[in-house]
Amino acid sequence: MTPQLLTIIVLAAMFVVATVFPINIGALAFVAAFLVGTLALSMAPEAILGGFPADLFLTLVGVTYLFAIAKNNGTVDLMVRAATRLVGGRVVAIPWVMFGITALLTAVGALSPAAVAIVAPIALGFAVKYRIDPLMMGMMVVHGAQGGGFSPASVYGVTVNTIVADNGLAVHPVTLFLGSLAFNLAIALLLFVSLGGHRLVGVRVEQIENEPVTVAGGSGGKGGGTAVAAGGAGGEAGAADPDAGRAPGIRLDQAATLLGILALGVLALGFGLNVGFVAITVTVVLALISPKAQKNAVSQISWPTVLLITGMLTFVGVMESAGTIEYVGLAAAGLGAGLLVALLLCYIGGVVSAFASSTAILGATIPLAVPFLLMGEVSATGVIVALAVSSTIVDVSPFSTNGALVLANATGTDPERFYRRILVYSAIVVVLGPLAAWGVLVAPGLL
Repeated sequence: MTPQLLTIIVLAAMFVVATVFPINIGALAFVAAFLVGTLALSMAPEAILGGFPADLFLTLVGVTYLFAIAKNNGTVDLMVRAATRLVGGRVVAIPWVMFGITALLTAVGALSPAAVAIVAPIALGFAVKYRIDPLMMGMMVVHGAQGGGFSPASVYGVTVNTIVADNGLAVHPVTLFLGSLAFNLAIALLLFVSLGGHRLVGVRVEQIENEPVTVAGGSGGKGGGTAVAAGGAGGEAGAADPDAGRAPGIRLDQAATLLGILALGVLALGFGLNVGFVAITVTVVLALISPKAQKNAVSQISWPTVLLITGMLTFVGVMESAGTIEYVGLAAAGLGAGLLVALLLCYIGGVVSAFASSTAILGATIPLAVPFLLMGEVSATGVIVALAVSSTIVDVSPFSTNGALVLANATGTDPERFYRRILVYSAIVVVLGPLAAWGVLVAPGLL
């Protein structure tokens, strides 16, 4: 067996094992990198660790540490409450505010699951209180997170842009960001219309709040529970009440956190400074200003995601040493149909990502596509953006972190029925999403 084929088999086995067993695929990847690198390729430990993404590690730790502090000191809640006041009593605007909040959070560096975890309980509390379809509300949150998820300051964006830059592909980071944002915005619009969002036009918050409501379900009146109990455990609905926006003024530590997040965006996007170093610097300053707010914040860093991404990219480094990347690229090019290869890659990314980590899929599929893209048969920009979209829009699946978060936070609706609705929606996205991404971004050759 050739080393190239061995690494491909090991990669596939890792995804199978991580799907069947509750084992972090990043840990499996580190083990695979060690065993394959040492036994099959006779690589020294230093050479194996040469693929460890130190820059990305710092970015992940810095950004998630920053948002842990922001959550601890109430800054994130403050941002959400302020944003919800923008609806001005118009129920029809609430789903779009939720879309915008999650897009903003991921665009400035929050991990997609972290943003969804923060916003989904509040959004679904709104859905119950104002009789908005919970599926529409939950999926608007997920698509919002993915819409902002490829900004140059985001985890997805940094991952893809790093891989692209390291391989000499001319794909502008802003194009990747705007392509994903536009695609998810289009899906959100279709979702909004198809699930009755247009029926919310003209409905005012005051109308519903002044009605003697006894049942708070989705837009179709499904689901049970009183208006008081609709918020679910933990008081999500209460936290989502626009009246909560009339709380006392901003504290010093919250103002500092808002300035820190703004500084992260300005310095990273406007001046091109390293996102990880800026994020960790802002975080340390905030910790010094308010030591209590950073208590337990380190434990809230998304260590499983850090392990996953660094492990996968370290194994990808071993694959590169084995010549697997070039091998797969040449094999794909040998099919003689560039558009077909691009479509197959989009479906591989989409189908696998529905059951596994999107970040891990991005870390694996994009390097595999590089040799094929360097041949110039199709637009590298179009394929990279399509791969990015195909591998992340399927995170609506209840088997992914984001879909599971929406499912777990739904209140005022039958859990089994809601699960089936999410399952059907995610199946439609998995089947049509990669095809649509390929059809819009690759086939016409617009990018």
